[in-house]
Order: sequence, then C-alpha cells, then structure tokens
Amino acid sequence: MFASLLRSPTLIADNSHRRNISRSSGWRRRVQIQAVISSGDNKSITTSPLDNKLETNGSVPRGGSKDSQVIKVKAVVTIRKKMKSNMVEDNLEYLINGVGHGIQINLISQHIDPATSCGKSVQSNVRGWLPKPSKIPYIVEYSADFTVPTDFGRPAAILITNLHAKEFHLLQIILHGFIDGPIFFPANTWIHSRNDNPLSRIIFNNQAYLPSQTPPGIKDLRREDLLSIRGGGTPQESERKSHDRIYDYATYNDLGNPDKDEKLARPLLGDHDRPYPRRCRTGRPPTRSDPMCESRIEKPHPIYVPRDETFEEIKQDTFSAGRLKALFHNLIPSLAATLSKSDIPFKCFSEIDKLYIDGVTLKDEEQRGIVENLLVGKVMKQVLSAGQRLLKYEIPAVIKGDKFSWLRDNEFARQALAGVNPVNIELLKEFPIYSKLDPAVYGPPESAITKELLEQELGGMSFEKAMEEKRLFIIDYHDMLLPFIKKMNSLHGRKAYASRTILFNTKTGVLRPIAIELSLPQMPSSPRNKRVYTQGHDGTTHWIWKLAKAHVCSNDAGIHQLVNHWLRTHACMEPYIIATHRQLSSMHPIYKLLHPHMRYTLEINALARQNLINGGGIIEASFSPGKYAMELSSAAYKNLWRFDMESLPADLIRRGMAVEDPSMPCGVKLVIDDYPYAADGLLIWSAIKEWVESYVQHFYSESDSIVTDVELQGWWSEIKFKGHYDKRNEPWWPKLDTKEDLSSILTTMIWVASGQHAAINFGQYPFGGYVPNRPTLMRKLMPQESDSDYEKFIQNPQLFFLSSLPTQLQATKVMAVQDTLSTHSPDEEYLGQVNHMHNHWINDHEILKLFSKFSDRLEEIEEIINARNKDTSLKSRTGAGVPPYELLLPLSGPGVTGRGIPNSISI
Repeated sequence: MFASLLRSPTLIADNSHRRNISRSSGWRRRVQIQAVISSGDNKSITTSPLDNKLETNGSVPRGGSKDSQVIKVKAVVTIRKKMKSNMVEDNLEYLINGVGHGIQINLISQHIDPATSCGKSVQSNVRGWLPKPSKIPYIVEYSADFTVPTDFGRPAAILITNLHAKEFHLLQIILHGFIDGPIFFPANTWIHSRNDNPLSRIIFNNQAYLPSQTPPGIKDLRREDLLSIRGGGTPQESERKSHDRIYDYATYNDLGNPDKDEKLARPLLGDHDRPYPRRCRTGRPPTRSDPMCESRIEKPHPIYVPRDETFEEIKQDTFSAGRLKALFHNLIPSLAATLSKSDIPFKCFSEIDKLYIDGVTLKDEEQRGIVENLLVGKVMKQVLSAGQRLLKYEIPAVIKGDKFSWLRDNEFARQALAGVNPVNIELLKEFPIYSKLDPAVYGPPESAITKELLEQELGGMSFEKAMEEKRLFIIDYHDMLLPFIKKMNSLHGRKAYASRTILFNTKTGVLRPIAIELSLPQMPSSPRNKRVYTQGHDGTTHWIWKLAKAHVCSNDAGIHQLVNHWLRTHACMEPYIIATHRQLSSMHPIYKLLHPHMRYTLEINALARQNLINGGGIIEASFSPGKYAMELSSAAYKNLWRFDMESLPADLIRRGMAVEDPSMPCGVKLVIDDYPYAADGLLIWSAIKEWVESYVQHFYSESDSIVTDVELQGWWSEIKFKGHYDKRNEPWWPKLDTKEDLSSILTTMIWVASGQHAAINFGQYPFGGYVPNRPTLMRKLMPQESDSDYEKFIQNPQLFFLSSLPTQLQATKVMAVQDTLSTHSPDEEYLGQVNHMHNHWINDHEILKLFSKFSDRLEEIEEIINARNKDTSLKSRTGAGVPPYELLLPLSGPGVTGRGIPNSISI
C-alpha cells in the first residue's frame, strides 16, 4: 500500500503543471509552468517536472552548470495541523513529504523569461521526514530547497501543488537566501488536493501592487487567479463542492422548503417586488415543488461557502460552529421537549427569575450530552445533578444592578440612546406627523398625536419652544409595520400594532417617553384605528402605559433584528465581500485593507439562512412578524436602505440627531450630547476614517490613479450592478473618481463591518435576556373596555401583562439564541489588531507605521470611553444601577462581555 501511495505522485500529468491564462480578449492559452533557466549562450533551457522530480534538493536544474552563479534558497512552509489529529494520517503525511511527493512548489520571478513570455520559474518539492514543530500549538514547518540563478530576480508568486489525497491549511511560506532578506508569502488558505482540482494554487508575496504596477512576470497569474475565483458565472454550473473557492451571486431563494411542507414555502427575495442584496451562490438544484426556489441543505449538513470563508477549527470547537450548530440541532429541540407540554405564559415575575436562579431542567435523556458539549461559557451555566441537566442563565446586565429599572420611563428612553438598538430615534422635525402610505389603502395619513396632548406632558414648556429647542424626538415604526400588521395579527399567538413614540428631552437632560400611538389597519368595523397613550397616574392607566411600552419594545426588537442587524450589516456586507474577492487581486492594496473585515461573514450568513431566517426558523418562531419577517426586511431595503446613509455622520444628520459643524472632529455636532452610541461611535468612525484616508493617499498618489485602476472600478461597478442589483439605478450611489470618494466608501464599509455591527449585536443578551425589558413578540392586543377579557385585566393586570409576553418556550428559545449571538469567540480579531500569525500581511513600512498609529488611537479611545462611563453628568451611562455603555470599547475577552469591536461580522 505504501509503495503505491509513494508511486502515485510520480505519475504527474502534464496538465497538473499548466495554468489557464485568460487574455483580455477572452481567449485562453495553455502555459507550462516549469523550470526555465537562461544558459550562457542566451538559449533558454526548459526542464519539465518529471526531469526534476528525482533530483536532490538544491541541485541545479538540467541545462545549468555546476559552475554557474547560483544562490541557495530555502522555503519554510508553515502549515496548521488539525486540532483533532489522526496519528496514522500524520505519519503517512510525514512519509509522503519525506520522499518529496507531498507538496510541490514553483517559485515565479517578477521578471519575464523571453523564451516563454512568462515569469521565470524554478521548482522543488517539500522534503523532510519529520516537520519542524513550532512554539505555537498545531503549527508545523516543512522546508524545500532551491538552487536559483542569480539573474532570477525577486520571486513574486508561488505555485503550490498538493499531491496528498487531502487538503491542508497553508499559513505562509517564507523564502530565505535572497540578498534583500526574507520574502514573505502570506497565505492563510486551504490548499486543495490535486485529486479535487488539478490546478495549482497561486500565492503572491506580501508586496501590494495596483494593477498597473504588477511586475511583468506575474501579470498573467494575477488575472488567472481572479478568473479561478469567479467561476464560470453561468446558471448551468454544477453545485459547488466544499473545496471550491468560487464567489458568485444568487438571490435569496433558499429560505423556504416547499418540498418538505407547503407551509414552509417562502417568496424569493431579490426581484422587482421584493428587492434584496445578493448572497453567495451555492449552485444547488431547484426544489421539485418550485423551480424558482433553491433546494435546501438542512442541519447538520453545511451550506456551501468558499473554502477559505469557513470557520477555523478553533472557532468551530470552542464556540461558533460547534456551539451554534449544537444550539440549533440540540438545545432548541431539547427545550421544546421540556416545555412543549406546558408551553404556557409566565404567571408571575418569579418564574422569570427562576431562569437565572434555578434554571430550566432538561429531562430528555435521549439528548444526553447536549448541554455538556455546548461550551457555552459563563452566560448559560450548566449544572448536572441527579441525572438531570439544568440550563441556567446569567443575569442580564440590564437588571443586574437594578432589577426594576426596566419599569421606569427614563430607562425605556435611555435604551433608545444607549441600548442594543440606538439607531431609530429621530428628531421630530415636522408637525403634525403624516404617514407616507397610500391613504386609499391605509386611511387618513395624519397621526392621532396632537399638539394639545403633547403640551400636557411638557412640564409647562410650550410645544413651539420644545420644537425650537430640539427637545422632541420620535421613534416611528408606523409606515414600516402597518402594511404587515393585518398579516402578522392573523398568525396564531401574534398581536402587534404599528407604533409611534414621542420622547421629550427635559431641561435636566433626561429623555423620557411622553406619548405612544398604536395603530391597526383601518377596517369598516373599526374606523378608529389609532389610539394614543400617555403615562397614567392611576392603577389602570399605569398598567396600560406599561403594555403600550411593551408593544413598542416588541416592534423595536423586530426592526432591530430584521433591519438594523441582519439587513444593514450581515446581508448588505455580503455583496461587498463577494465583489472584493472577484474583482480585487489579493495583491491589490484595497483587498489587503478590507481582508480583515471580511472574516467569517459568509459562513455566519450561511448558518443564518439555514437556521435563523429560514422558513420555520428561530426568527420566525420568536419575533412578531413570524413568517413575514424576511418580507418586512425586504420592504425596509426597498424603502429605506441607501449606501450613502450608512456612514455614521450621514445617518445622524439624516435622523436629525446631529447637525453639520466643520469645527467638530467628524464635521458634526450632536443634538443630544449624552447619546453614548453616537458619541463613542464618532470616535471610532473618525479613527477608521483617518486610517483609511492615509492608506489610500499612500497608494494613490497620482490624480488619475483611481479612475485608471481597472480592478477598483470593476469592484465598485460590480457592487452596484450585481451585488445590489435591485438598487443599481438609484441616483444616490457615490461616484468613484477621487481619493476622497474611495476613502469615504471604504470607511463606510469598515464601519459597518466593525463598529456598527458591534454596537447592535453584542448587547443582544445583556438587554434582551430579560424578557419583560425587550419582548420579541406580543400575544395580546391592548385591553379595551369593550373587550370580553377586560375584567380579567382589571382584576390581575400583572397576569395580563405577563400573558401578553412570549411564552416560556418562546422566551427561552430566544434567550438561548441571543446569548450565542452576543458571545465573542476566543479567536476573535479586534479592530486595530493583527493576528500574530499574519504580521507580514504587507511589505510596506509606511503602512505598518500608519496602522500602528491607528491602533494607538483606538487605545486612546478606550480610555476616553472609560472616562465617559465615570462622568456622573452623563446620565445615559452612569447612575445607580445604570450599566456603563461599553459596546464600542474596542477590545474584549471571550464570552458575553457587552464590549469589543471585532474586525468583521463574525457572529
């Protein structure tokens, strides 16, 4: 057996050393990658891999002279081993590499060989019976020796061929022996087996080049690498394989599963009626029931993402994949089995408290080991006793210091500025308030909130003065929700309103809600479809006000999850990532800038399509819109989303929460100074902006260098015309003509992937883990005197309130998910940091200095935020029982910490 394994790599087909090169005209030619050495008589002598494969390492390729001027070069190949290694497989790998039949390496010079019109090339194989162990766990090093002519030039690319039967993970290759010091080839990529794909992988060194600066010897390779990543781009392409690195676009036509149940059919998102950003294409065949719907891959089988987008093993084993998948596969069914027979509402607040004190007992012994294997850290604590498993939740931060804070109006308003969804509050700019919906369908457009009603709540201040001093604010979900309310309320156990909330910023600087309007669709039987509630002073109106606030919080939770979180960060970021891989070479400076901000996003989005936002998934089961959740998200994309408004300063100005002020660092001044999300966010935004501007200035020194960068222009065009195809004709898309244009676009993308996502994601459990503070759905309408159960409300308003909230099963489900989504993985990479294994990401000392300056600035920002959290004049982040605002502190440890800005959307 061993003999055959050792022989098989020697039977090297010619095409395994050929690369397909595409010319701009579209035709392709075959070029043999082989050792090419110029002899003394100026004739080029070529040797095939078969000629060289049995030569000793370091020998001069045939055709050269022993007396020729040559240099000895050593390639150190760093590979990350699997954490769960197999000794037999490891020994077999060592044996194959030991005789030089495991990994083949071609060095490609930046200089052209005139005989082939390709870069000069020299080949060797990795040899060595045992790899050199590294100080870092699971990292090993192999080496390969080369004898290279002195006129070879600087190697700019490496072709690496994996002759093993299985893939391996290449971290980097370092070349030693050249006069100007080590040459680094950062990789951090999976190298497929030649059995899966006969083409070698191209790895470029860490020098950044604009397309026009590409050394002649690797121009074809730069083009070819991009072509291999794009795939064929035709609908006829087969389903993607797990080893593929192909990035392409598809609509959201994989959320439903009509073959399983017609009730699980869901409309396609990504057409004229329901526009949506594009996702990564998998090539799966259509369903039998609907040719427009892509067949699903159900858990636990993975959805395709390009190979390098998958979670690294440490993340899989210590948190996300292992934990998230275990959550969806095992914990949720186990909770359902435990609670389904008694899926009842909470009857008293002490039953909610028991989740943190006593826990949930999981009795389904068929699920033995589920909780033990979840690796859930400190938030969901497992206690095993007497054969029963207890799932115990950490007390959420919002009630840890003050159990009753959620009841108070000032806390309700504080969370609009410093909670998990601080991006919907707006200045009240016009009055009366009018709807933009069609009055023929939705009734009179004027709000029921009147000037007279508001003046009663202003503490003696006139309405005109409050407007003039910019003291009135609104959270307006009316137009977004009203078209869906009738359908939502037809669902079992769902009752919702379209809401408007007016808030007043008092003279003491404390924001409080003063009026809530709840609207239902107009019907002949109920022409009065709008009701306004204010804070009451008797028992009945007091509880009614609590219920009105709970309905607003439920709406806020749904809009936060489906629009601000999923749509505006996860879904809208995915096309940027796909376009970056398809259009920007890995040696392009903008690719290098964006690369840390793309990590894991496609994988977590694929998991979400499989388990969270799919038909019958967790989001539909746990949030008010139910089966219409993604249709609502599509409507928000259609009516509200604009790339130019995703910039933090632009968004604040659009909402009236800031005004332009050139004297301020970001050119804006906040209307409410004590607005923690905005105040801290502007610090992070300005740091990103300064870093990006200096980076762009460094690489684009010429005035026309932006418009002449063909890869960059193709990238921006593809984002608009493919990635956000349904918005392609919008007039608000920024132009990409100048350095300022590019810096603005990149700053927005990096902010969305880092600061914006951190601000609206990692507070999900700290704020939503206590159900009464942030119910994800409501199950009853507001009590009216004409209702049959109004008397029950009067007799026991607490029970009525609790029975309006999610049931015990619904609440526990969403708490488990919120805990998982709020957790940092141990391998998280934070803004301003570089993984120690990727220190040589770019060969440019000036850029490394600029990045160090960026990192230093983020450390300063951390100190500023910590100081703000101790400033007693800032009531939104300090005070008795008030948790500090830490969501935009750059760094964090693992777990649910309520702080930390990862580089990318990684959960």
